[in-house]
Amino acid sequence: MVKQVVVTGMGCITSIGNNVADFTTALQEGRSGAGNIQRPDLLKFLSGFDVQIACEVRNPPLDRFFDTRELKRLDPSSQFAIMAAEEARQNAGLTDWNGDPYRAAVILGADIGGVRTYEEQLLKMTEKGPSKVSTFTIPKLMPNALAANLSSRFGYHGDSFTVNKACSSATGAMGVAFRAVQRGEYDFVITGGSSAATTSLAIAGFSNMKALTSAYNDNPKGASRPFDLNRSGFVIGEGAGILVFEELEHAKARSVPIIAEVIGYGVSCDAQDIVQPCETGEYAARALVNALNDARISPEQVDYINAHGTATPLGDIAETRAIKRAFGQHAYRIPISSTKSMHGHALGAAGGIEVIAAIGAIRDGVIPPTINLENPDPECDLNYTPNQAIERPVNVAISENFGFGGHNDVLLVREWKE
Repeated sequence: MVKQVVVTGMGCITSIGNNVADFTTALQEGRSGAGNIQRPDLLKFLSGFDVQIACEVRNPPLDRFFDTRELKRLDPSSQFAIMAAEEARQNAGLTDWNGDPYRAAVILGADIGGVRTYEEQLLKMTEKGPSKVSTFTIPKLMPNALAANLSSRFGYHGDSFTVNKACSSATGAMGVAFRAVQRGEYDFVITGGSSAATTSLAIAGFSNMKALTSAYNDNPKGASRPFDLNRSGFVIGEGAGILVFEELEHAKARSVPIIAEVIGYGVSCDAQDIVQPCETGEYAARALVNALNDARISPEQVDYINAHGTATPLGDIAETRAIKRAFGQHAYRIPISSTKSMHGHALGAAGGIEVIAAIGAIRDGVIPPTINLENPDPECDLNYTPNQAIERPVNVAISENFGFGGHNDVLLVREWKE
């Protein structure tokens, strides 16, 4: 018997808010988290970068969650994941849960793992020799550390692993978590994604392949311009978006508030260029259709789409075409927005952060805007909610993410009704 899957907890760390309440308020107000790069370890390289801006997490509440010893053992990607997971667990009433630990799992999206640790320790070895490399290097940088650290912190003995699908990693992880709870394998799964890839190597690599915008260094808050004719690439971001996916009857037995219902997941692969999306949007459209079919709903029942919307020249056009293929004429009636225009592109964490934004639209009846959409690209001619949030009832919402390698992942969520 297929189980119903509901969301009972959410937590996030982002450049526009270090908890769900602040994050949602910032989205509705159209605030940008972009700014000049501030982190000291990046400043030494800054003069050599074309890109001078990022959506950095500023002043994360580390002291509330970690002692000095713990911080030394955790890459920032794991720190972000733990802080967001603690908020999600508290929301879900799981902080004193004493159920079967084999019925709880952790499935997270990861991009390039503890790349900040990798860079720090490689630089240390180059400058001071191999003996100076930290004994914590491998446990900090391995991508599966995200899930492993959460499992060990919370004592969950179900499966624990990370999904790596580039920029659709978190959505892929949530899809796997959704299926696992549907099948009755777990009572709940901690899922979503985390990323701390605002590093010199990542910035240089993305910049040199022309994926990042360098045209707005003097106007950081206007830099991320999804679907705008003057877009020139994304603004790299970081953070974590973590959710609790729980089996409905288990949630009811605990008498916890239900935030939303997860109703569908769709996936496909372009299987062509490792970086460029399929220009026709054919394969991304298939992921959308697969998700609709999985949820057993029609295109006309979708009230909001949180778009991938990275502001890359090819990506935004391909995504527009994919939505048109999947939704037909209804594509022109659906409010759509790219919240990356505000919190930047958090890579492997993007899906977790953005499904929280989609659920916020359901809960509050407010569609967040796509900011900086001042001169719409004629080829991106859908309703991308320019610059101002709009109040509108939302029953069903989609969060879609597309990653290097041709990965296409789509998650559907719905307002919970008894």
